[in-house]
Amino acid sequence: MSVLSRLLFLAYFVEVGLVLLVVPWSPFWDRNYFFDLWPALETATRSNLVRGAVSGLGLINLWAAMAELATLFGLRTK
Repeated sequence: MSVLSRLLFLAYFVEVGLVLLVVPWSPFWDRNYFFDLWPALETATRSNLVRGAVSGLGLINLWAAMAELATLFGLRTK
């Protein structure tokens, strides 16, 4: 992969990780269009367990971004 594609990959992981980490705990999470369509979805997603799981996925994405950054710097020094 080229350096530019690796940087885009890194930016994608950081962006998705931050969104998944922050959004479940924001008011934006509670104002969802799909709650009107499926009321059972609302009760499931308001659970702190689900919010924590989504935030955990965000942390995994941020960890992957840091691993990609370490790989990028490792390739650049050679």
